[in-house]
Amino acid sequence: MSKKVVSRTAVTAIAIMSTCASVMAQAPGGGKGGPGGGKGGPPRPVLSVTTTAWPDGGEVPMTNAGRGGNKSPAFEFHWSIGNTPADTPAALKTYAVIFHDIENVGAMNTTTDTLHWSAFNIPGTAKGMPEGLGPGVLADGTTNGPGIASRGGTAPGAYFGPGAGPGPFHHYVFEFYALDSKLDLPATTTREDLLKAMDGHVIGKAAYVGRFHAPPQ
Repeated sequence: MSKKVVSRTAVTAIAIMSTCASVMAQAPGGGKGGPGGGKGGPPRPVLSVTTTAWPDGGEVPMTNAGRGGNKSPAFEFHWSIGNTPADTPAALKTYAVIFHDIENVGAMNTTTDTLHWSAFNIPGTAKGMPEGLGPGVLADGTTNGPGIASRGGTAPGAYFGPGAGPGPFHHYVFEFYALDSKLDLPATTTREDLLKAMDGHVIGKAAYVGRFHAPPQ
């Protein structure tokens, strides 16, 4: 066999080995674990919430509006992997909710919107929240935090529903957080301190939206 043939054979063999090595290096090694999953880990359950009070993105009824009955809506918590119901995460300790009007400026010349209501230390064993949640710190540890009802520190925290006047709809967002810890915060905490305390402990999050404006006069 000539030297040229041997040389070409060697080069071809090296090229094939190099290609195989490249393919092996790029082969799936776990990748993302699916919805909520970390790299290389199994898929994690995802939090979602529902209510029968109105469809997600629909109009908030007067029963749940600040201008009406001012009752907090009942919510149900759900955990799933894809379309399959799943158990709650083992690390789950508490839930928190932040309810805000994303179109109403909370303070002059700032980007902060209006916080209507918040609650934290909702037990991780809870399957949801009942309609008409009471004010202050409840028997199960649920703590009503900062919001419109507790402005100025003269009253305990409590739900305060949508209150936009006649005109364009305002969009109100309930943000639910699943946490791996109980928050060591007083009921008089601020929105900023609540968010800071949750940071690093969020293992699930869900949102539910409602639209509201007052009926024409």
